Amino acid sequence: MGKNTAVHRIDLGYFIRPASETGNQQPRVEPVLAYLVRHEQGLILFDTGIGEGSPETDAHYRPRRRPLPGALAAAGVALADISLVVNCHLHFDHCGGNPLFRGTTILVQAEELATARRGGHTIDSLVDFPGAVYEELTGEAEIRPGIWIVPTPGHTDGHQSLVVRGHDGSVVLAGQAHDFASEFAGDHLARHAASEGAREPLPPYRPWLDRLAAFDPRRVLFAHDCSVWEPPHNSP
Repeated sequence: MGKNTAVHRIDLGYFIRPASETGNQQPRVEPVLAYLVRHEQGLILFDTGIGEGSPETDAHYRPRRRPLPGALAAAGVALADISLVVNCHLHFDHCGGNPLFRGTTILVQAEELATARRGGHTIDSLVDFPGAVYEELTGEAEIRPGIWIVPTPGHTDGHQSLVVRGHDGSVVLAGQAHDFASEFAGDHLARHAASEGAREPLPPYRPWLDRLAAFDPRRVLFAHDCSVWEPPHNSP
């Protein structure tokens, strides 16, 4: 990364995913993580935490919220210091703090915003609140020098990741493009094996991994996993 660019993890609480959604007959406690990007052109916040849900949503996920203003204050930042918000997608555990940023531009894929506005995707009040300012993207964009948004569909069709690029590689803020670092590692290795001509059968991998690989990622960070992916060896 550039000498004036840094990425900081922000802990915004956790929720309990019920056994019906985990696939292993046991509930799972998952962190809710946002990321603060310090850039010479201003502070960028990637995701804003768990929003005020409906009683049904809260009963289902049993969230424990860490208020965003206090979490940012622990990093020496106030809400008013944030110049730009980026949501990986608009589910309530990623855009929950958006209403705190009235008048601040929020970057989202146009497809994601359209899906949210059709209903049944998220908590509507977290999307179209008074003072909401969206900049809709249709694909990849360099939003600041060395900072890119890359579409990473899968969890939702409009999911996007943030790449903070530097001379020594890049940090990828992957949101929920993968639930876990281990899932990313598996897909990364599947791509690597395919690129080396390994004999079939091989597991499939998400095609946008080719684009992320072009940024030479040194670390990949996730919204619901405290683990960090790093390459098994340094590239020459």
